[in-house]
Amino acid sequence: MIAMGGPAAFAAAPDKTVPVAHPYANPDMGARIIVKYRDASGSNAAKLTSVRSAASRAGVVQGRSGTTATPLAVSFVRKLGVGADVIKLSRSLSEAEMTNLTREIAADAAVEFVQVDRRMSRLSTPNDQYYATYQWHFNNAVGGINVPTAWDISTGTGAVVADLDTGILPAHPDMSANLLPGYDFITDAYVSRRATDDRVPGALDYGDWTDGSQAEIDYCGDVGAEASSWHGTHTAGTIAEMTNNSIGMAGVAHNAKVLPVRVLGRCGGYTSDIADAIIWASGGTVAGVPANANPAEVINMSLGGGGACDTVTQAAINTAVANGTVVVVSAGNSNANAANYSPASCANVITVGATGIKGARAYYSNYGALVDISAPGGGVTDSTVNAEKYVWQAGYNGTTTPTSGAYSYMGMAGTSMSAPHVSGVAALVQSALIAGGKDPLTPAAMEALLKETARAFPVTIPAATPIGAGILDARAALDKALEEPCDPATETCGPVATPLVNKTNVTGLSGAAGSESLYSFQATAGSVLSIMTLGGTGNVGLYVSFDEEPTTSSADFTSVRPGNSETVRITAPQAGTYYIKLVGNGAYSGVTLVARQ
Repeated sequence: MIAMGGPAAFAAAPDKTVPVAHPYANPDMGARIIVKYRDASGSNAAKLTSVRSAASRAGVVQGRSGTTATPLAVSFVRKLGVGADVIKLSRSLSEAEMTNLTREIAADAAVEFVQVDRRMSRLSTPNDQYYATYQWHFNNAVGGINVPTAWDISTGTGAVVADLDTGILPAHPDMSANLLPGYDFITDAYVSRRATDDRVPGALDYGDWTDGSQAEIDYCGDVGAEASSWHGTHTAGTIAEMTNNSIGMAGVAHNAKVLPVRVLGRCGGYTSDIADAIIWASGGTVAGVPANANPAEVINMSLGGGGACDTVTQAAINTAVANGTVVVVSAGNSNANAANYSPASCANVITVGATGIKGARAYYSNYGALVDISAPGGGVTDSTVNAEKYVWQAGYNGTTTPTSGAYSYMGMAGTSMSAPHVSGVAALVQSALIAGGKDPLTPAAMEALLKETARAFPVTIPAATPIGAGILDARAALDKALEEPCDPATETCGPVATPLVNKTNVTGLSGAAGSESLYSFQATAGSVLSIMTLGGTGNVGLYVSFDEEPTTSSADFTSVRPGNSETVRITAPQAGTYYIKLVGNGAYSGVTLVARQ
């Protein structure tokens, strides 16, 4: 029996096609579509002929032998009570094939609509023994990340998340099958507790306990005496703990793989080691270390220290992002501005604050304009129920070495716990996109997606302590990522614009004289909408229109005062999309844009 541990201390006009955003059918189940013809009295043979013709135009075939293609076979199943016909296809189609086929069918003037005959299933609850009681952070409607319904679409298959932390307990029975061979990047034997300063394969967590001895104080400073945290196993558990295996708990992306990278040991870890680990985890080259055979789609860093982002860390992050890797970091646990902590203040990262079960900012969470989004970290003080105060995942009850105790499950609290929720959801998204034949998102696009789809905080977050766009929402992120783009050939498409998130600053904007940048904001009726620019240097103009792109000569609202302090205030906004154009009346840089409602 694996023991349950107690709480640990803080660690750092409608389209005629109806799209569907997840696989249409299992390979052995065939695939079916529903077609409604305007003239329901037409013969079944004629209807099947039209579907076969559409399949040919769409390039969807049964198979190929050399240069010869076998046409897709179709058969009539039955007529529905709504007057539509169910038609069976001879094989299951990929998402791209089904999209092409339904688009061709819908182009027929005789067709009223066409949609996929989707197979539904019950929304199952993981059978892991502690899931229902302890893992509120996954399923609670107020404070959770809405991941159970996301699992109907993606469980992270094929994605790799590198967890830069204290290492891993590779034999933990709820983690072992989801681990890749990692690496230990610590180059100080005192910190690593290994025999040499060499970097070595594997990422075994040797324990990060401290004893408060004078020798330790001389080496590390007065860190005090603490038991080993097993922090890396806990954060890896949130990302991809084994699920539906009847034991323990569940992970966000439980069919993804975790690449454990050890960068923290006794007294912490060095910036130089962490920087090398970032590059290596993303597939970059580090002298003296074998190439990473499993470059990560996502890097999770539940770690940090005081001071603004340093040059070396930023350069390593930039390399990882250039390699296509999403970098997720904790905001920090000092109840202070994240701008004064690293890597929370680095550019090109997703910085994550912490909330509790009631959706409010956890009292310890760092805050500020650099926090992008929040996720459950454990509120500690917002509930009297022990299971609701912490984030619960895999752990160990030994106080020192990895042979001093037994495998367990632990409750911990901190932004260290919130970041891996975001990393796990990023893995779900990338996995789903690749499975659907789509390109994975760039790191910048992933950040924009998670912020755009974040759930509004259920309580008011004070303006002095902002913690991002809202609470992470796994299902909303997947739905948006898999949403089919507007097709101008078949529907009316709006302008291409960068969405603004309510009350979230877009900082560091710059442009030349005459440049134009278009943004959008989804407004609700009945509440004043204010759109503002501020800060920086130069001269910008602000042009706003409802439901269409504004121009400098035609806009519903304008603000063109000299300088960068522009405000458009709409006292009675309509519900819908406002388009906001930022124009360089002169060259400008360092400008902030924000919409508030």
